[in-house]
Amino acid sequence: MIEKTRGGQFLVKETKCEAIFTPEDFNEEQLMMRDSVKEFVDKEIWPYKNRFENKDFALTVETMKKAGDLGFLSVAVPESYGGMGMGFVNTVLVCDYISGATGSFSTAFGAHTGIGTMPITLYGTEEQKQKYVPKLASGEWFGAYCLTEPGAGSDANSGKTKAVLSDDGTHYKITGQKMWISNAGFCSLFIVFARIEDDKNITGFIVENDSSNGISMGEEEHKLGIRASSTRQVFFNETKVPVGNMLSERGNGFKIAMNALNVGRIKLAAACLDAQRRVTTGAINYAVDRVQFNTSISQFGAVRQKIAEMATSCYAGESATYRAAKDIEDRIIARESEGASHQEAELKGVEEYAIECSILKVAVSEDVQKCADEGIQIFGGMGFSEDTPMESAWRDARIARIYEGTNEINRMLSVGMLIKKAMKGHVDLLGPASQVQEELMGIPSFDVPDYSELFAEEKEMIGKIKKAFLMVAGGAVQKYGPDLEGHQQLLMAAADMLIEIYMAESTILRTEKIAKNNGVEKVQEQIAMARLYLYNAVDIINLKGKESIISFAEGDEQRMMLMGLRRFTKYTNMPNIVALREIITTKLVDKNEYCF
Repeated sequence: MIEKTRGGQFLVKETKCEAIFTPEDFNEEQLMMRDSVKEFVDKEIWPYKNRFENKDFALTVETMKKAGDLGFLSVAVPESYGGMGMGFVNTVLVCDYISGATGSFSTAFGAHTGIGTMPITLYGTEEQKQKYVPKLASGEWFGAYCLTEPGAGSDANSGKTKAVLSDDGTHYKITGQKMWISNAGFCSLFIVFARIEDDKNITGFIVENDSSNGISMGEEEHKLGIRASSTRQVFFNETKVPVGNMLSERGNGFKIAMNALNVGRIKLAAACLDAQRRVTTGAINYAVDRVQFNTSISQFGAVRQKIAEMATSCYAGESATYRAAKDIEDRIIARESEGASHQEAELKGVEEYAIECSILKVAVSEDVQKCADEGIQIFGGMGFSEDTPMESAWRDARIARIYEGTNEINRMLSVGMLIKKAMKGHVDLLGPASQVQEELMGIPSFDVPDYSELFAEEKEMIGKIKKAFLMVAGGAVQKYGPDLEGHQQLLMAAADMLIEIYMAESTILRTEKIAKNNGVEKVQEQIAMARLYLYNAVDIINLKGKESIISFAEGDEQRMMLMGLRRFTKYTNMPNIVALREIITTKLVDKNEYCF
């Protein structure tokens, strides 16, 4: 029996490659689902990309209805409410492959299936679920999510929208302003968050979209990207909502919002993956065909470096996203086997891996932006033109670093949640951090290690960069205690270390697993990508570790920690990264696409 680590435990426990799920592990059902979604996108979305860019909102609605007809809106919905009742990995898979052609459709799809439908399936009463979920699952109705206000963005619980109980106690009157509401222009219902009296926390409500009931909207927002995604302000003026439409309990809205965001974060990471694949493939196609100085530019080292790094970041994103998705799915199944309801099991399953969800949201959203940016650069002047898909991919990618909680918020959350888990005893940070302190005081070993097995040195390096994080985090907690949350720049730097550890380890483990299954010789390019990603990760950890240490340690303590950081980020055998990039790019150019 392979032991599964709990959320955040990847930092202090060794994970075997057999314990993780990879895209190479898709079963027949999942492969069929992936191919069906790809066929839908290639037929119904990609050919009409220009119409999406020209703000054809009607096309977005039409395409969403087609997705509903094919069942793609209902993958995560239980069968008892008209859904397909598939597992969490399938949900992530569909979100991945349906999102790559245009951010406009991706946003509409994500807002509807995630924050538009999911709060009802997870928090609704049986009556609410029977009434609303089948319509949402089929695409007969579309959902939207009203949380953000002019004065309440990242501080979601500070909203001013009010819900006042009527004199006869039959309904609430909701009054307030919401902004940046995706799907507002065509939705049938809203999930609305409002405050009752002077409650500490907001409350959630299911509100049907009826203009005769005090609901009005602003004009469509003119946005940098996701142009055919409907985004409007929504105004409520004493909008009547039956008391039976309260979602969960009074004052439970903030919890609903935060749990919805946890799920949204991993799904957002997935939604960035196929965009990276398509951008990388487009850049390779162009580089192969483009001739300068009588040579295909795909043969120029400066271009080959970009292609290798683009593919590597995509491969790493896939590795980490599907690892976490399966961990969540296994946790949900385990909870259900213990007697929990589907609602409770899914909520607790995702909550368990909230740290990983925040890590993924930050890492993959930033990687897709870099990927699109390099895609533009490979196209040169043509990349800046609307006649090529690169500039729209770049614009669409930009929003991913803002919604589902800004990347700054998610960085601080990842470290903050890890420390809270440690305080609850769910992750033992104190013991390993103390061992690192003892190791720093000792004399390092000068024995020559045996690196004959695949990834022997890389896995040792993963262990060392975990020690680097524990050293920095332990020192920071010791220095500041509960005041640590006020030192945001330190938290951000520590989060970058944490992110790179998870992403690099996931990439190494995925590659080790497929090498064991297929043979080392058949996966040389994946091995090169794993090593290249780790090399880049170690560089970032060294930089952010140094920044952190200098910010809070002085004198002998600082010198000792900097010495430890050098020890923990030092290779015995430095990889030749130029050679690694060449291995990767040669395969990509030969196949003329992202092929992993």
